[in-house]
Amino acid sequence: MPKLTLDDVNLRGKRVLIRVDFNVPLDTAEDGSPAVADDTRIRAALPTIRHVLDQQGKVILISHLGRPGGQPNPDLSLACVAEHLGSLLDERVRFSSNTVGDTVEEVVDGMNEGSVILLENTRFDSGEKGNDESFARGLAALADVYVNDAFGAAHRAHASTAGVAQFVDMAVMGRLMESEIDALTRVRDNPDHPMVAILGGAKVSDKLGTIRALSDSADHLLIGGAMSYTFLKALGRDVGTSRVEEDRLDTAESLYEDAEGRIVLPSDHVVADALDEDADASVVGADIPDDLMGLDIGPETVETYREALSEAETIVWNGPMGVFEIEQFAKGTMAVAEAVADATDDGAFSVVGGGDSVSALSRSGFTERISHVSTGGGAMLTFLEGAPLPGIEALSDA
Repeated sequence: MPKLTLDDVNLRGKRVLIRVDFNVPLDTAEDGSPAVADDTRIRAALPTIRHVLDQQGKVILISHLGRPGGQPNPDLSLACVAEHLGSLLDERVRFSSNTVGDTVEEVVDGMNEGSVILLENTRFDSGEKGNDESFARGLAALADVYVNDAFGAAHRAHASTAGVAQFVDMAVMGRLMESEIDALTRVRDNPDHPMVAILGGAKVSDKLGTIRALSDSADHLLIGGAMSYTFLKALGRDVGTSRVEEDRLDTAESLYEDAEGRIVLPSDHVVADALDEDADASVVGADIPDDLMGLDIGPETVETYREALSEAETIVWNGPMGVFEIEQFAKGTMAVAEAVADATDDGAFSVVGGGDSVSALSRSGFTERISHVSTGGGAMLTFLEGAPLPGIEALSDA
């Protein structure tokens, strides 16, 4: 069912509660205070914030940051994020050390049109992750209109992503949420073929539903990362001391057989005797010696994957090919990033998502050459599986 968007509501003078995803990495400034280390997610929310400001709405922003466990934690306060956001908007962003309650309601009611306030970390309240009705109602009391623009948290049924929408008259998608849904719907429901999916990362178990869904829709499903060794061992290959999910071997074998040749696994590997920056890396063929572990795809696999990507019309990528944080095990992931960028330049529609994949893409320098970089890893996988996202399901129907 299509959902309402910002274009469906009159925002002038309205209190607009926007759930953003400001779960950003923090650093320490020269004066010792907390500072934003990477503002990618903050910048992604700017189109929605600016739209509401242009419409003379009152912007009330809510977000989580980290995992404070339902208790206040000064190290995970959003105060420094408010300051950083103000510099991006070139105007003052007020900050509230409270998230719900009479004090916040009084401040919000007294806001001028076209002003902005950021409330404290929603996860400082134990009611957030439990989708507590009282906490959800407290958030709703601040809003005439609720906007969900936090795609990265849309797969969570929390008070600020789902519960609050039950207690407001109108709950709509923000600009970022719209762009995510448009891009991922194109990949899931109407991809141009050939379609190539690339899945990496540590565990098969984290991506079972996604593998099943994509092995039905994709022409090729290229597997890398530690999850490939579970597949390879299930198929009788020697994987040495590589990371394997022993309890998923039968599942991996079934997935491979059901895909009827569409799943492509590494044919060679970059290996070492330990996961260490000083380890001596070498390349081996299809089987890994008993005393070594696979830490990246090898050059032969890179060429196989590059060839498949060069012919693709649609590409979706989630998960690195190896331990890209260490230089000698990064070549496979960087080569895949370049191949996806090259294919995009040649007309393919490409989507990259997941924290590690986006970090690797950023490191490669090819981000601007990708059609759509998703702000959600888990939410992206859930959407591609065809499963409902609570943060979207809760919004008002168009």
